[in-house]
Amino acid sequence: MFESLSDKLEVSFKKLRGHGKLTEDNIKEVLRDVRMVLLEADVNFVVVKQFVKAVRERAMGQEVLQSLTPAQQFVKIVHDELVALMGGSASELDLASAPPVAILMVGLQGSGKTTTSGKLALHLKKNKKRVLLVPADVYRPAAIDQLQSLGRQIDVPVFPATTGQDPVAISRAAVKQARDQGLDVVIIDTAGRLHIDETLMAELERIKSAVEPREILLVADAMTGQEAVNIAKSFNDLLDITGVVLTKLDGDARGGAALSIKAVTGKPIKLVGEGEKLNALDVFHPDRMASRILGMGDVLTLIERAQEVVDEKNAAEMARKLRKNEFNFEDFRQQLRQIKKMGSVGGLMKMIPGLGKVKELADNEDYDKELVKIEAIINSMTARERRDYRLINGSRRKRIARGSGTTVQDVNRLLKNYLEMRKMMKKINKMGPRGLKRLFK
Repeated sequence: MFESLSDKLEVSFKKLRGHGKLTEDNIKEVLRDVRMVLLEADVNFVVVKQFVKAVRERAMGQEVLQSLTPAQQFVKIVHDELVALMGGSASELDLASAPPVAILMVGLQGSGKTTTSGKLALHLKKNKKRVLLVPADVYRPAAIDQLQSLGRQIDVPVFPATTGQDPVAISRAAVKQARDQGLDVVIIDTAGRLHIDETLMAELERIKSAVEPREILLVADAMTGQEAVNIAKSFNDLLDITGVVLTKLDGDARGGAALSIKAVTGKPIKLVGEGEKLNALDVFHPDRMASRILGMGDVLTLIERAQEVVDEKNAAEMARKLRKNEFNFEDFRQQLRQIKKMGSVGGLMKMIPGLGKVKELADNEDYDKELVKIEAIINSMTARERRDYRLINGSRRKRIARGSGTTVQDVNRLLKNYLEMRKMMKKINKMGPRGLKRLFK
């Protein structure tokens, strides 16, 4: 989402290279560029004005810190101010009251409320919370069916509701059922409209009064840019929301919503959706987002995603197999599936410092297609072939290619890469720890 913003900021920062100090003249020139870049990214005008003023006051006349160039010093100041602009620190969901805690999901139609409700349920389930999903949108065709389908996918119960019922009655009955069943959290998926109107707000206020939610989360589409900020302000004025869930942060919007919402509404972005998969919902960390905007990557989020999908025992066994050169196609397939659970390869690369700036890598969607192709080839092998690649002769390669919808050349390429990997691991094992140290000196 922030690639264009990152690139333009980097061009601006380059103007400070070669200077020994941050002066009024060079700061003024760079801040003029930063101001235009932020406005082009659809950041609120008032927010940009305040941000530029804060950076100017901190940067003016500062001596360059030891081991930092003026450009690096300026980037550090911009990073710190971006973090402050987006809230300073992560804002956790407030679940510290007697269960069941009600969470009201609100927003306009098409913002992704229902899908986000399912994602949030899975997110809380991973944190050992017992959740009940509640379909209170009785107007949109198939909204109830959609939430029931999501509930089945993540194995979370869904309150039985029908289109003829009153949303307030549904919400009240769902909270009672959750209390009777000893559940922890009730997520209420409310109706949306194409625009904010009195009927919508009156219904939401009645639900709010009936269930007294601990959290009122506005689901806003990041792709709508500054309009998402205006929507957040309107909902906050009428409902006093507790936070925002920003969806489609993996899209190609300019990023203005993420940088403006906290400053305009006073309410934090609590969660962000970065993908269509149900596990693609993360806690919003302003410091990590600032690092991504400035092209520094986001290693902590990458590690957290890996920890969610990697089983420690399996990882240890896989490491042993690699050391012993026993890594086969069964193991390869297992690793591919774990990578796919973490998200798109391009998205993961953007979290690695340096790689996010290499557009040929980070923006290349072919990686995900290639993973699908590789898994199809491995799936077309027999169990014996996956365990022993030496069985795969010419006729078997043709059969595998037909079964996977690929070519013999594709199969040959996979086998070649697999054998090269085994050779490399064999060399590394022979070198031992001392040899590895010499290699990386």
